[in-house]
Amino acid sequence: MKTLLRITLILSVALATACATSRQAAEKEDTTKQNVERQLDQRNYRINVGYMIPRRGIGRAVSGPYSLSVNGTDIDSRLPYYGVAQSVPYGGGKVLSFKDQIDEYSDEGWVKGKRTITLSTDNGEDTLTYTLTIYDNGQAVIRVKGNNRDEIAYRGVLSDISAPEE
Repeated sequence: MKTLLRITLILSVALATACATSRQAAEKEDTTKQNVERQLDQRNYRINVGYMIPRRGIGRAVSGPYSLSVNGTDIDSRLPYYGVAQSVPYGGGKVLSFKDQIDEYSDEGWVKGKRTITLSTDNGEDTLTYTLTIYDNGQAVIRVKGNNRDEIAYRGVLSDISAPEE
């Protein structure tokens, strides 16, 4: 009888712990979704990049402070580039490291847990189109297409998705 009571008690504690953990995970997921949505709605977000996928060649992890920031009508692109350039200034030019104004910005809204944002800018050397696919968990894919360079993609994560800004 005592053994049965102990087993029942252990199972009850394990079940209560599992329920609490599940509830905490669901609350954290909801908070993350709300923070992602808030940042995108305010057009004030930064994607920290950790992996690049060139059109030709093999994808590779990148280290360093590589990111893409959108702040209202401005874009701050600090991305590495690996690919073929058809026409560039002597010395390589700005490539994908520049700060400029966004010429066009379109947001398709949420579809099946992801949001697609397309923006374009002219950095003085090339007209670039950025297509951002941002998932509700904060993961992101950036595709950059220019007139004078091969297309390249990046994978990253939205910064500060766990806590709202004050």
